[in-house]
Order: sequence, then structure tokens, then C-alpha cells
Amino acid sequence: VQLQASGGGLVQAGGSLRLSCTASGSVSSINVMGWYRQAPGKQRELVGSMSRGGISNSAESLKDRFTVTSDYAKNTVFLQMNTLQPEDTAVYYCHARSWGGTTHWGQGTLVTVSS
Repeated sequence: VQLQASGGGLVQAGGSLRLSCTASGSVSSINVMGWYRQAPGKQRELVGSMSRGGISNSAESLKDRFTVTSDYAKNTVFLQMNTLQPEDTAVYYCHARSWGGTTHWGQGTLVTVSS
């Protein structure tokens, strides 16, 4: 499975961005797709995910501003980020988990929020 993310960039505080990630390869093996992020000097953390069956899992601290949606017919997951703050600056990683438990990672896309 290969994951290609896009949509990162520079945005002012209070702005919005939408990330997308499309999977290719053995896509039928994917059960869950979603997003993690890693800020400078911090551990990678879950942002949110959506299973093929529609079950979502989101970080409690982000769910008011960030929304993960998916289109499994197009093997794509989206991350809508609203009211961005400087502390949201991070590399955002697309991930996918296969039915067998294997986790796949995209290359990461940088989101920078200026104050």
C-alpha cells in the first residue's frame, strides 16, 4: 500500500486547510485510514481516523476543529482543519491499517500556522 498526501502549506492563525490522502496498491486490504501529526520536539499523535465500516476515532482535543472523512470508493481520506492555531504546526502523516494489522504511512505533509 502506498499513500500520497497533499494539501499542506502555510496558513494564518484562524484559517483552514484541507488535506487529502489517496491510497494505491493493495487497497482492498485497507480497513482504516486516517491522520497522525508530529509537532517539532513532540511524539506523533493521532488526529483521527475512519474505518471502511464508518467507525471514526478522533483526538478529543481536536474534534471540535478537525474532521476526518473518507471516500473508500476512491481510496481517499480527508482532513478538514478549521480555526488553525500556531500549535497545530506539525507534519501531518496519512496512515492506513490493513485487516491483518499492518500499518502503512505516507510521506508526511507540513502544515505551518503563522500567528
